[in-house]
Amino acid sequence: MILPPACVRLLSRNFSKMHCFRISESAGPEPGEGDDSMDGSAPAAGPARDVLASESSKQTLKVFDGSDAVQRNHFRIISVPRLARSEEVLEAALRAFYIAEDTRDFELQALPSPVQPGGPGGRGKAWSGGALEEEGGRCPASREPTPEAWIIRALPRLEEVLKVYPAWLKVGVAYVSIRVTPQSTARTVVLEVLPLLGRQAEGPESFRLVEVLMGSRQVQRTVLAEEELLLSRLQDLRKTSLRQMSQTRVYVAESRAVVPRVSLFVGGLPPGLSPQEYGSLLDEAVATKADLVSLSHVYSSQGAVVLDVTCFAEAERLYMLLRDTAVHCRPLAALVLPDVLHTKLPPDCCPLLVFVNPKSGGLKGRDLLCSFRKLLNPHQVSDLTNGGPLPGFHVFSQVPCFRVLVCGGDGTVGWVLAALEEMRHRLACPEPSVAILPLGTGNDLGRVLRWGAGYSGEDPLSVLVSVDEADDVLMDRWTILLDGHGASGAENGLADMEPPKIVQMSNYCGIGIDAELSLDFHQAREEEPGKFTSRFHNKGVYVRVGLQKISHSRSLHKAIRLQVEQQEVELPSIEGLIFINIPSWGSGADLWGSDSDSRFEKPRMDDGLLEVVGVTGVMHMGQVQGGLRSGIRIAQGSYFRVTLLKATPVQVDGEPWVQAPGHMIISPASPKVHMLRKAKQKPKKAGTPKDARADGVPTPEGDPK
Repeated sequence: MILPPACVRLLSRNFSKMHCFRISESAGPEPGEGDDSMDGSAPAAGPARDVLASESSKQTLKVFDGSDAVQRNHFRIISVPRLARSEEVLEAALRAFYIAEDTRDFELQALPSPVQPGGPGGRGKAWSGGALEEEGGRCPASREPTPEAWIIRALPRLEEVLKVYPAWLKVGVAYVSIRVTPQSTARTVVLEVLPLLGRQAEGPESFRLVEVLMGSRQVQRTVLAEEELLLSRLQDLRKTSLRQMSQTRVYVAESRAVVPRVSLFVGGLPPGLSPQEYGSLLDEAVATKADLVSLSHVYSSQGAVVLDVTCFAEAERLYMLLRDTAVHCRPLAALVLPDVLHTKLPPDCCPLLVFVNPKSGGLKGRDLLCSFRKLLNPHQVSDLTNGGPLPGFHVFSQVPCFRVLVCGGDGTVGWVLAALEEMRHRLACPEPSVAILPLGTGNDLGRVLRWGAGYSGEDPLSVLVSVDEADDVLMDRWTILLDGHGASGAENGLADMEPPKIVQMSNYCGIGIDAELSLDFHQAREEEPGKFTSRFHNKGVYVRVGLQKISHSRSLHKAIRLQVEQQEVELPSIEGLIFINIPSWGSGADLWGSDSDSRFEKPRMDDGLLEVVGVTGVMHMGQVQGGLRSGIRIAQGSYFRVTLLKATPVQVDGEPWVQAPGHMIISPASPKVHMLRKAKQKPKKAGTPKDARADGVPTPEGDPK
């Protein structure tokens, strides 16, 4: 499920994590640097604190973890008893910096008072704590005052045990331990490590030691010189910062000449152009250098290209320019893309490609984006607000086997499935299975596939486990050709000719009243997006919009014509016509109904058929959603032609618009899409409510119902 880090290459010189991972830089403290961490601008101690400290049995101390912290005047506060033993104080100081090592290897040294920001801080006396009290003496006045500021220092060592990690996969061990002496160099350590990792047949000149500092804000890599003395370097690192030392690893890696190469994704371009036209357009917009920049991939239908840049400075220049450039009044999207080394992937590796819509589910989408990037490789978690689904599919295009998790509403799921349909012929895994974490308002597809009515704060790790255990099922996809033409009776000024366009459908397509309500909701959300942060509020807006239209009459049956399998179908008196592919509509309602009917087959989401249902108005829709009625069954088939005699609201999978007069042709899209259905709960959790409409999902062969 995790994309192995060793199989990802990203030459990110000059680029921060905001560029590489699309993670905003934060000026906030690192994890663990919360209320107990202060700098010189914070009042560490004042008159009020001194009074409290003198009246209590405890004292407050400033603790630094190294010379770097002293220079930046960045300390942590610990509170210890006044008569605490030195071991207790040292243990509290190490615990404040999350250092879980033997206290006998460290000591506390007093800093000159006051500590001057930027000063190196000389060596002071070691902590004596309660030992300053002379034997038999109990008077506090008989003790010399305890300094307020201390620095943790590692005691000198004649040798150390160094963990060396292999920088390649399939080793059998996570690391090997090497004893480092004052004479040990990077070259001697490589010579000692290679036989332990099974690479003794290769010469040490093909390998190097790499020091990696894995902080929360960045990852720093330093290649160690062959003759560098490791024991001295380790001691210098501990003197600089004990906490940074605990975040540092040493890797043995293969030596390779680094050839500058950066992949830049550029989206938001006009669709339908040739590679030459895209090249000319970019050259005009940002003055690309032909000898350094080339087009490696062109996605003409989606208006996007991928640039190969062979110079770090030119890549940085292009990235910064593209972010602030608009073409034909549309801002461009620019992303730095990694390379997945698919030939190095283990044979049984099936990573999960995660798409998250941060705008869905209030702030839950943004929280999930951060959580999944912590649990998985950040490069396999894509933010859909940055370039859409295309960059993620491009990065995974050569991965032979992968799955997809979409975190968002039904509209987001349809967006990703449409992008998958367009990218299918470019993927080494053309039919990845897709799971859903529902974050929208209706979440009808999520309900049918047992992922629930909406995300309610479950542990992201348990979500990943459920995806790993999910069952593969098939689902029909449908293509809708919209061919609008001018008509003398057109309303709202939409009499002009509209070019034909194609949209994909997974759940349902509505014409008339339900699309009109969806359109009004969509417009209200666009005007005040900050108010639409919960499913409860969203449904309340739907109800209010519906009540406003409860007395309107549109006589939709007089404004459209329907053909099913080339046969004209007479429509009853209805206000809305809905084509459904799954047994859930309008936040879980069963629009088709459960009654048997000899005229139609039992609906299934993989039977190659759509069900056509009519509703008589807002009141009828409310009764359906309340379970009091079902819709009016009109037809069932695989090919439909709808003629709109006037401009009419239309919605597909929750995405509404006003369609000009013309024709709508609905036909199957092939192949069927593979979806992941959440496995049934174990018997011990049988009390958990189940979605009654999950029976409409096709059951794989051999799976008992």
